[in-house]
Amino acid sequence: MEDKDIVNLYWKRDEKAIEETAEKYGKYCYSIAFNILYNKEDADESVNDMYMNAWNSMPPHRPECLASFLGKLTRYICLKRWRDMRAKKRGGGEVSYAYEELSDCIPGKNSIDAELETREIAAVVERFLKSVPEVQRKVFICRYWYFDSIASISKYSGFSESKVKSLLFRLRKKLRLRLEREGIYVEK
Repeated sequence: MEDKDIVNLYWKRDEKAIEETAEKYGKYCYSIAFNILYNKEDADESVNDMYMNAWNSMPPHRPECLASFLGKLTRYICLKRWRDMRAKKRGGGEVSYAYEELSDCIPGKNSIDAELETREIAAVVERFLKSVPEVQRKVFICRYWYFDSIASISKYSGFSESKVKSLLFRLRKKLRLRLEREGIYVEK
């Protein structure tokens, strides 16, 4: 079924929308959830929460790209769950490693203008990613959007794990320089 047809089912409040979403995007959303949470039950629950959030979001929202919309919902739900678990002294995994890797590039949310700063950072990161070769962009996104492990990125890309680590290090360094040039980076 086409994405626009699935969205129309949501707008008609037809429960078949959930079935069609699960059939077309269930594995995709589950892989995002599992890469963040590293727990089958938590990943399953987060995907189910995503279906509920999608149901409650449409209408009034009509996403242009359903895959991106569902991926973003899943990621948001999982990161919230991960933060809640970490607050209880649980967690770990690729999320904490990825956040730690990016901590030298992205300033913390210490200011009153945190929301504006977040949008500015997102715009700079988007421009940065458009400026790097496609293979580098894919490696960066796999690590810092989907929270894939170095090993899985290595397998997917065909690069050795040390090459993936080196590539990510160089990309973070370039991103930091770009942020500094655009006046966003704040010394810690």
